[in-house]
Amino acid sequence: MEVGSHCNGKYGEDLYIKVPIGTVVKDAKTEEVVADLSKPNQTELILKGGRGGRGNSHFATATRQAPRFSEDGEKGEEKELILELKMLADVGLLGFPNVGKSTFLSIVTDAKPKIANYHFTTIIPNLGVVKTKNGDGFVIADIPGIIEGASEGVGLGIQFLRHVERTRLLLHFLDVSGEEERNPVDDFYAINKELEKYSKKLATRKQIIVANKIDVVNEKILKQVEDLAKKENLELFKISGATKEGVPELIDYIEKTLKILPKEDLIEYEDRKVYTLEDEEKWTIKKEDGVFIVSGKAIQKLMGRVNIEDNESIYYLQKSLKNMGVDAKLKEMGVCEGDTVILDDWELEWYE
Repeated sequence: MEVGSHCNGKYGEDLYIKVPIGTVVKDAKTEEVVADLSKPNQTELILKGGRGGRGNSHFATATRQAPRFSEDGEKGEEKELILELKMLADVGLLGFPNVGKSTFLSIVTDAKPKIANYHFTTIIPNLGVVKTKNGDGFVIADIPGIIEGASEGVGLGIQFLRHVERTRLLLHFLDVSGEEERNPVDDFYAINKELEKYSKKLATRKQIIVANKIDVVNEKILKQVEDLAKKENLELFKISGATKEGVPELIDYIEKTLKILPKEDLIEYEDRKVYTLEDEEKWTIKKEDGVFIVSGKAIQKLMGRVNIEDNESIYYLQKSLKNMGVDAKLKEMGVCEGDTVILDDWELEWYE
């Protein structure tokens, strides 16, 4: 910024706010996605500053070399924003509590989730990186608390469903031991119902059924799970988190599958109303109790530029209202000398 005459704010510093990778920025009013910050060092323009006003030197003429009139700068954009963190993971683990997801994560990655034999042990999403034999790797997320009713806020699931959105592959863990006295087929459909309620797109994500705890298998329950996989045309892997049986084969399959699964955009803009400032009317006039109220974005911008206590600025205001058509509209609505006209937050007396 120059010092002295002809000052300007053109080179003012931009304001940057750092957020974790995976943050999605939404307009709180419309739920429009403003930005998906999912890449390292990615920057997005979220709000624009206001256009600068013109100084008095801009209005100088041969006969008025030092005018006292100048324009104030416009206000910058204001929005209420929602910031959501959606974790970056290639594979998501689904399943009711105590089916062995955390144990699986602990044996295939360096993650150290808390593990115990009771429900709702996992209360936060856990991430782990799988290092494959070929030197490649992928990230697995253990998503806790997704139970029946999660999409309506039951349990912890609604807090974490968003973390599954970025995954390309879902491992659906089912307990075939019978220890929990649950029906794994019913559990499978219950969780998928919650996924569909939360996101139609998420419900179509590729799934693999993982029949866990085969070291203490209940053959009747295993048969039900095998029939389920056949009915739904899904791959079925039988593993034991305790003995690691079947785990290497599952990891190899995941690695090969991820290589052919495309990375989908997290955000879809189709059929979504994108709100912009241009959607608002430039100005409107209404008459209430004999008072003419002129409002709108154009009026707000105009009043932000004028100095209401300066005669030259008032002249500029009158000229602008005439050019915008506000003058003619007020006369059409019957404005008379001495009537009160409110422009944005300014109450003025009308005169010709």
